Amino acid sequence: MSAKLKQGFMRNVKLGAGTLRLLMNLWPPFIGAGIHVERLSPDYTEAVVRMRLGLLNRNYMGTHFGGSLYAMTDPFFALLVMHQLGRGYVVWDKASSIDYKLPGRGTVRARFRVTPEQVEAIRQATAGGDKFEPVFTVDVVNRQGEVVATVEKTVYVRRKPGI
Repeated sequence: MSAKLKQGFMRNVKLGAGTLRLLMNLWPPFIGAGIHVERLSPDYTEAVVRMRLGLLNRNYMGTHFGGSLYAMTDPFFALLVMHQLGRGYVVWDKASSIDYKLPGRGTVRARFRVTPEQVEAIRQATAGGDKFEPVFTVDVVNRQGEVVATVEKTVYVRRKPGI
């Protein structure tokens, strides 16, 4: 199958949440960083991601490497928005920032939520064809519930022309 045909085929395939979770857990960058998608809700309103501290994601000080903390948060808001909106929209990560609060030791988790109300606000803001750039925030927390890092993600959304 040609690359162009595969790309067109994959664009028209809608993955179930369980299948997408499995594929993400098999993705080599996530495996190497110790990132595991624990939950991806069937309606794509929530994802829970964990990262254990290991040899491949440990920095010189013996805590989580900052890039791994960021990587565990990278795709999830865009994916949740994309799957809730459907194929009639262009959705991309636009910008992000990370504020490190505490050294990450042991297992850390992040819970991502995109509510139906947030999705409806995006639909309304893009109804006329305008772009919209909502900002989402997630905390990465340790086992004690302390915030290790706070990540802000700006997602670019626009309705596809002619839809």
